[in-house]
Amino acid sequence: MRVHGPNGTALAAAPPPAVRRSPSGTFSLSEADAPSAQSAAVALRTLGGIDALIALQGIEDPVERRKRAVKHGRRALDALDELKLGLLAGTLDQATLLRLKSVAADLKDGSGDEKLDQVLGEIDLRVAVELAKAGLN
Repeated sequence: MRVHGPNGTALAAAPPPAVRRSPSGTFSLSEADAPSAQSAAVALRTLGGIDALIALQGIEDPVERRKRAVKHGRRALDALDELKLGLLAGTLDQATLLRLKSVAADLKDGSGDEKLDQVLGEIDLRVAVELAKAGLN
């Protein structure tokens, strides 16, 4: 978008003319104050349409993908720690196992980094073993 002038003042319309009142308390319009014909609306150009916007949203930044993979890995490790503490304390509940099952689904996405994907694969394997032990495949 191009801006003309300091605040786009070149595009501002002139103020409407003042209303003249007649001495009797009523007002009248002169022919110069009559409404002018509206100009046709200018169609906006689209750069690529909606398809281009959807395609741009699908492009994923490698840094963001790696951050998301690290976050999923940490969530899985936290769920495994919670499982360990529940087993040691003898207070393991079904919610912990269901949480572990839900974080296992997030570990399937790749990060694009070979070493990080290897670590996430090992975490995924450990989660799968614990779920198999609990009978939640």
